[in-house]
Amino acid sequence: MNVDAEASGAQWSQGDDDPRIYPLGRTLRKFRLDELPQLAAVFTGQLSWVGPRPEREIFYDEFETYVHGFHERLKVKPGLTGLAQVNGGYDLKPEEKIVWDVEYIKHRGLLMDLKILFKTVAVVFDHEGAK
Repeated sequence: MNVDAEASGAQWSQGDDDPRIYPLGRTLRKFRLDELPQLAAVFTGQLSWVGPRPEREIFYDEFETYVHGFHERLKVKPGLTGLAQVNGGYDLKPEEKIVWDVEYIKHRGLLMDLKILFKTVAVVFDHEGAK
């Protein structure tokens, strides 16, 4: 990201044409190498392997104003990957993401986690939704 990329406040990703991202950052995102710090967070216990992807606090508060129940995602430990990530990822709007996250929370278990992990591997290698 450029220095002062959010000088005017927190911003949601603008997709492939986001002017805040340097070419190196774009390449890191394309190959999901920008996720390596989150992998470290799994090993330190801050994230689980599977669960709703965490959002910045400012976005939780903003989304709650028009997506009732968005804070429901906080009922479980956030994860490196999740049902919303393998079913749309960056392309999902908050009101779509919460549907997948609540579905995960209601039906989570070892089998679902394994399915999500395998689907995550496929998503990583086909580069779909990488921004």
